[in-house]
Amino acid sequence: MAAVRDHLLLFITISLFTVSHSLSDIEGLLKLKNSFTNADALNSWNPNSYPCKNQWLGIVCTDSFIIGIHLSDMGLSGTIDIESLQAIRSLRTISFTNNSFSGPLPEFNKLGALKSLLLSFNQFSGEIPTDYFSKMSSLKKVWLDNNKFTGKIPDSVLQLPHLKELHLEGNQFSGSVDPLKNPQILTSLDLSSNLLEGQIPDSYAKFSAASFAKNDKLCGKPLDKDCAAVNAQASEINQSSYKSSGGKTKVIVFVAIAFVLVFFVLLSLLSARHQNDNFSMLKKDEFNDVEEVPVPQTTTQRPPDSSRKGGGDSTRRVSNHGRSGVSDLTMVNDEMGIFGLPDLMKAAAEVLGNSGLGSAYKAVMGNGLSVVVKRMREMNRIGRDGFDTEMRRFGRLNHRNILTPLAYHYRREEKLMVSEFMPKGSLLFVLHGDRGNCHADLNWPTRLKIIKGLASGLSYLHQEFATYELPHGNLKSSNVLLNDNYEPLLADYALHPLINPNNAAQAMFAFKCPEYVQYQQLSHKSDVYCFGIIILEILTGKFPSQYLSNGKGGTDVVQWVHSAISENKGVELIDPEIASNTNSLNQMVRLLQIGASCTESNAEKRLDLKEVMRRIEMVQI
Repeated sequence: MAAVRDHLLLFITISLFTVSHSLSDIEGLLKLKNSFTNADALNSWNPNSYPCKNQWLGIVCTDSFIIGIHLSDMGLSGTIDIESLQAIRSLRTISFTNNSFSGPLPEFNKLGALKSLLLSFNQFSGEIPTDYFSKMSSLKKVWLDNNKFTGKIPDSVLQLPHLKELHLEGNQFSGSVDPLKNPQILTSLDLSSNLLEGQIPDSYAKFSAASFAKNDKLCGKPLDKDCAAVNAQASEINQSSYKSSGGKTKVIVFVAIAFVLVFFVLLSLLSARHQNDNFSMLKKDEFNDVEEVPVPQTTTQRPPDSSRKGGGDSTRRVSNHGRSGVSDLTMVNDEMGIFGLPDLMKAAAEVLGNSGLGSAYKAVMGNGLSVVVKRMREMNRIGRDGFDTEMRRFGRLNHRNILTPLAYHYRREEKLMVSEFMPKGSLLFVLHGDRGNCHADLNWPTRLKIIKGLASGLSYLHQEFATYELPHGNLKSSNVLLNDNYEPLLADYALHPLINPNNAAQAMFAFKCPEYVQYQQLSHKSDVYCFGIIILEILTGKFPSQYLSNGKGGTDVVQWVHSAISENKGVELIDPEIASNTNSLNQMVRLLQIGASCTESNAEKRLDLKEVMRRIEMVQI
């Protein structure tokens, strides 16, 4: 039911959650769960509760209608019961990314209203019928990458009228590539690392060579392989003999052509990056052009405090006393102005995505201010007063590389945290998901600037939260935002004391450090380990497998870099997009070695942050 409206109502009262829930929705979800193996992560799917009201894990709702099932990174396997999905008539998006499903592609084509089908990083296999997608005309996103599909790319997927994103890389698709019916609509394409052959049709002309890399028998633009030259070369090689010096000249000419072609193929492969990376988490799902963002209801109210301007000691509570009964929004930083829940109610908003800590939404208010609203779950480790104290403390932080929250809303079941929206998005997206101007701007000076900014911001957090076991605790590239000048801003920091202990290990990246995995120990050096992974990620351009829950996909950058450095081959790991700056290669390798020292598995041998800072400051452009 969510559709484009003049104004997007952000607040939905609790009573609405049960109105639109049909029994078939609940039965369908429970039947789906029963078709899985290893479904322990879905304990919140309780038949005595409601999927939207009680926030079943992975269920995305709007207006109390189930519009999405997002079960990524959960180790699920077994079958996928399509009948149970058919029972959920409002379903528009499905994501089973990074699980262990196998066998032929299930009959998702019975769900004709789907807009997004995300199945990356599983073990699906076999051929896909050529007409599989013919009755799925609403599809906008199809991500089948990094599976084991074979045969020809189904023509029906290339005929979809609204398709914006098509990712089929990392499979075994073969044969020729058919033309696109609507190339003007498709904005993201990756067919790399398959067995495709023949000439690339003209309808793909706007895409880069990286979209077709590692298909040895493909030719034509945008690849630097001329189909006519390749065919002529093959014909010439098949001739048994040459009876004149002219024939010998032809041999020389075609050998030269072969050499040039091999050179350009290698060059294109070097420039094609991240072929095995999982990028499906980098963009929002387009359930509709505009989505409603529910704001929880509570009746607790407090008198307003005096305001402050960026760094003061007090907060301001902005209340709405209208008929909806919504309680106050507490401002902790008014540098972007004062706003309240009534302003958010009228804001146009859209879903940005989900994480282990909750869901995120973008809201654009009437005054033009864009904010991110995060719905944080599993955050009841301390009471309301303690939570308020922590939010005030966050609001007083003052550092160019720290994203300071603007406001929060407290409810025991969940909390809202409001911060400024950064248009360039996260470092993760700019590095791995973007192929536009933002990615092109990631030259060596910019990457060094980002690393130095992160070191400065992390050092500040370690001073401000020196008594915390984990001053940051969730440091990864998705929690590094970039402003218009590519200055990095750290987000989702110092939350460990707030998160329920039984959820912290799943929600926070620091718990993947070796000392916790082996000995259940954490320290300030756990943040250093996470920072080291980001350094390696920025310098190599590779998507770290450490970010994935089961480690399938991406690159184990820690093992890869440590192995190369031990063999004195660090220079070979530098991202080709910055390695052309040969005058700075020594500095890049120097920084790579610092990243490797940060990711030492033995925490006692790992650098402390002060030494990391000192060494990074010595690296020059």
